[in-house]
Amino acid sequence: MVKAFYTWTRINHFDARMPNLVIANLHILLIEPSPTQQKIIVHHLQEAGVGSVHAVGSGKEVEAYLQHDRPDLLISSMYLPDCTATDLLLTLRQSEDWAAIPFMLVSSETRFRALDPIKQAGVVAILPKPFAADDIVRALKASLHYLEHEELELEHFDPHELRVLVVDDSLTARNHIRRMLNTLGIERVTLASSGKEACKQLNEQTFDLVVTDYNMPEMDGEELVRAIRSRSDGAYIPIMMVTSEQDQTLLQGVQQAGVSALLDKPFSPDVVKQTLLNMLNH
Repeated sequence: MVKAFYTWTRINHFDARMPNLVIANLHILLIEPSPTQQKIIVHHLQEAGVGSVHAVGSGKEVEAYLQHDRPDLLISSMYLPDCTATDLLLTLRQSEDWAAIPFMLVSSETRFRALDPIKQAGVVAILPKPFAADDIVRALKASLHYLEHEELELEHFDPHELRVLVVDDSLTARNHIRRMLNTLGIERVTLASSGKEACKQLNEQTFDLVVTDYNMPEMDGEELVRAIRSRSDGAYIPIMMVTSEQDQTLLQGVQQAGVSALLDKPFSPDVVKQTLLNMLNH
């Protein structure tokens, strides 16, 4: 019954249609400890048309720079002399002043256990090394969506009245998703730190949309989807799952449970917007 009403799709953050954005107006802070790599990346950014690039080599230099200037985008290597990019991003996300600055990772790192924490922290794009000019342009455009504030235009809902439940065991991830929804005009966002807490919230109030992570303790995302679909009022609630999980067997289980859409981390607001339009207008 659920499958008849929802078309399950997996969406990668570079798959969405990209608007005509002005890369030339970007002010970028590059964090790269290697002078050679600094020159290479700055050269690629300049070739891509970026108007202003400043480079530093450590997390401490980033904090000093942010005291007197605010870049539009941070681009960082994974391993810095005094911290990792994950450590740096988590620090920024905890700051009221710097939490909303988009953060892009440039790294040859491929291990899941190394990349998953920074995905959970809300990195907006990951650019693998080595990369071509087209790759960095796509990554820049994906990052630029975070600087736009364009409300959803829905047929059956007022975005300001849309009631959304966000479920993730990471406080940083919950706040990141909430900020993204806010940029789309969605203001009534309730946060839950676990699947069990989400079920409690669903017992206490009604929601128009559930956004959940997959990997959570006690009750994972698939179990939460099944719990929602088993409710008398849960068969038709749109459920969007955002995850860095790559195990296709596990993801097939999520599909069978009745998820409405599945987004890879990292993802852009443009992808979220299009996904919400598809789910809520139908």
